[in-house]
Amino acid sequence: MSEKPKTESHDPDYPEKLLEFMRTGWRNDPMPVPERPQAGHHARRRAALSSAFPGEIIVVPTGHERVRANDTNHPFRPGSDFAWLTGDYDPGSVLVLHPGGEGVLYTETRASRDSDEFFRSRQGELWVGRRQTLGEKATELGIQTAAKSELTSALADLPPGRTRVLRGVDHVVDAGVQPYDTDEPGTRDGEVAQVIAELKLVKDEWELAQLRAAIEATVRGFEDVARVLPADRAVSERLIEGVFALRARHDGNGVGYSSIVGAGAHGTILHWTHNHGATLPGELLLMDMGVEGHHLYTADVTRTVPISGTFTPLQRQVYDIVYESQQAGIDSIKPGVNFKDVHQACMRVLAEGLHALGILPVSVDEAMDKESTLYRRWTLHGFGHMLGTDVHDCARARKEKYREGQLDEGYVLTVEPGLYFQPEDELVPAELRGIGIRIEDDVLITQEGAIVLSNGLPRSSDEVEAWLAAQREAGPRLPA
Repeated sequence: MSEKPKTESHDPDYPEKLLEFMRTGWRNDPMPVPERPQAGHHARRRAALSSAFPGEIIVVPTGHERVRANDTNHPFRPGSDFAWLTGDYDPGSVLVLHPGGEGVLYTETRASRDSDEFFRSRQGELWVGRRQTLGEKATELGIQTAAKSELTSALADLPPGRTRVLRGVDHVVDAGVQPYDTDEPGTRDGEVAQVIAELKLVKDEWELAQLRAAIEATVRGFEDVARVLPADRAVSERLIEGVFALRARHDGNGVGYSSIVGAGAHGTILHWTHNHGATLPGELLLMDMGVEGHHLYTADVTRTVPISGTFTPLQRQVYDIVYESQQAGIDSIKPGVNFKDVHQACMRVLAEGLHALGILPVSVDEAMDKESTLYRRWTLHGFGHMLGTDVHDCARARKEKYREGQLDEGYVLTVEPGLYFQPEDELVPAELRGIGIRIEDDVLITQEGAIVLSNGLPRSSDEVEAWLAAQREAGPRLPA
């Protein structure tokens, strides 16, 4: 018998007698697997994608596990587009979508229990638990399945001129289907990502339920944090990050993105994820955090709270400007409104607030002119973005369908204006330096207008103070 690789470098060798012993005596229990209720939604999405490319074959991989250190991997997170089309969350799978929406899911097969893979391989069932058979996965997902070992030959048989690939996800797939372009290189395959992104703009009822669940869990996470946030002493930003992560892991998959926990001047750093600072009574705490639910839909919520429990007059003044900006944006949202118009509604209020603070060096109208936008020194970013299986969902949609397009019923997006006065900014009064405030909520567009899905958390300055006091009075809790 030829020598087989050991499971781990630090494990002992397997004597032949042990190998023979391990191959025998295992019962093979079946796994009852009903079809998932959402399987029909995935099938409709595959049909919609297929209809966008009549007569063509679409190949969509999910990707592979990534090495964290040596022989340990990061937790696998499925490719968002692949999961949206299939509901399969296992690594390495590939969807081959044939004309008419009939898909074949190429996936790892379950190894026989009399094989060495069962007990020696890092992917063996004694290491990672029971895997599904091809039949079980087909029943659960409502899609035809095939062994991953057949993928290479299946890809080789695909006609180049009628095949498109979601590229940059799986190098084996990229190599197995050569690009076929008559115009600019990458155009045909790039259209796959574009079409999927645009199909994802409108959320169906199942997706909305997943988003609501993720947002509700996020509200509980913010409550957990408020209950352990002392008013009179410092705690580390990482403690806050960890408390929220406990809720995210308990109520969902985990966090939907790296949590931003910015105490004091760290709140002025847009993507502060080091979280190695500490809170200080009298300062503000900016927290941008979201739970990713069990089916990969994520919330994205930001709150800025006064650590001592009450805003100072200056903190309140700045906070109220941001709140009024956010409210102006929410009030402007309805089907048919330009995405840019929501941005303008938010930014005008911020510019007016900067003018009232005596900071804006020009008039509000001049600052709002597209050839100026000087207010952006202190606002830094747009009003928000689409939300779904990615925290920045639908990012590859065409500009005319997204950033330069109109909003539509069924879109879910964030509204998150902010003001950020950097500690080193000598163009603002010293008392403002180091103040960063953002308020972010997740909003569903309906025929009547905007519904704030994250309204379980207060937004106005008075409400935030009252909420923080109530959470502190209730005291710490464990997820239940």
